[in-house]
Amino acid sequence: MAAIPLVDRDDALGFDPSLAVAHLRASDAVLARVIDETGPFRMRLRPTPSVFAALAQAIAYQQLNGKAAAAIFARVCALFPDGAPTPEPMLRMTEEQLRGAGLSRTKLLSLRDLAQRAADGRLPTLAEIRDLPDEIIIERLSEVRGIGRWTAEMLLMFRLGRPDVLPVDDYGVRKGFSIAYHCEMPSPKELAAHGVRWKPYRTAASWYLWRVVERVTASKVVPLGPAEG
Repeated sequence: MAAIPLVDRDDALGFDPSLAVAHLRASDAVLARVIDETGPFRMRLRPTPSVFAALAQAIAYQQLNGKAAAAIFARVCALFPDGAPTPEPMLRMTEEQLRGAGLSRTKLLSLRDLAQRAADGRLPTLAEIRDLPDEIIIERLSEVRGIGRWTAEMLLMFRLGRPDVLPVDDYGVRKGFSIAYHCEMPSPKELAAHGVRWKPYRTAASWYLWRVVERVTASKVVPLGPAEG
């Protein structure tokens, strides 16, 4: 049976962007200015065949720039008959095969733990994860070796399209806040406290804060978070 994609199309958000933007405008004058300067909310989801595949890619990409990570992940995918990582074949692969693709030993161990959890039913399936609250998803996914809160939050935002995720440990979001609000870099606790006014659309607020950094630095911002081991 074919895997069900997390989204039906690449722009299938789990909320109405127009409602999110209207709420942010009404609740925060500074963010309203950011929205005016940035323009329409254009976040798009990244379809994936399974939770396992999404997390496998996240592990491969950790602590690497996009081009190097993409090359390594492409070599990992090439080890599988259909070009997409799946749990059982992953468990059968030797360390030499996986290290030969460019994976560090740490990432190899993380991928094997992920594969074992998926194979024995401890990793939530797509059907299960759709009905779980955000915090439960974060808790369940963070049990996987090498997966921390930030990685789980990125899956919630960019794979599931959840509306109310604020990754307070993300450097880009915090930096965007400091630029927009003309203040020192906020601590995660301070950012969380201010972000209460953005609920239930903190995902959109985070997206706009990333765009602030892009606009000031004139370079593409890839959401980067703390190292997760």
